[in-house]
Amino acid sequence: MSSSVLLMAMSLDGYIAGPNDRPGNPGGDGFMRLHKWYERADGEFGRPEGPAGEVWDELNATGAVLVGRRTAEQVDFYGGDHHGVPIFVLSRQPVPEAAAKYETVKFVSDIETAMAQAKAAARDKDVLVHGAVTAQKALEAGVLDELQIDQVPVLFGGGMRLFDVLPERIELEVARVIDTPAATHIRYRVRR
Repeated sequence: MSSSVLLMAMSLDGYIAGPNDRPGNPGGDGFMRLHKWYERADGEFGRPEGPAGEVWDELNATGAVLVGRRTAEQVDFYGGDHHGVPIFVLSRQPVPEAAAKYETVKFVSDIETAMAQAKAAARDKDVLVHGAVTAQKALEAGVLDELQIDQVPVLFGGGMRLFDVLPERIELEVARVIDTPAATHIRYRVRR
């Protein structure tokens, strides 16, 4: 059975995007610092060497992506291709022209239906979840199973926090920790 897994890189002070996060500057100022752990020895971004490579492998083994509209628009809907799997965009707004050209991108208006469709498309693989608001809605609705947080040793001091708004306390259990100099990769299960 598939699980829904939020994958986010986050500063120690809880930011997933820097200041000035907007179209034309996706992720805000300094955003790439949160993803430096993806940098290989040759300076290119891709599967990191060592134990963190396991996180990269899991990301690329998912069977569907569920993402919020704001995040999807900032990355041009992944060009219609996020490692070859269906992309479900959570949005109540009409489908924009920019997304209509991508056959793999589907728009769904509520989180429960979006997650159900993503899990059905993923079959026995996990659903990769992106976006702070989408994560918050999925937690609130009880449809987010796990969180993969890549805790980066930096303090942003401003930007967009991952968990600014939650309806109630949510208990987690640590499923795995991979500690590297570039980031501590913590996988949590949501307790139900």
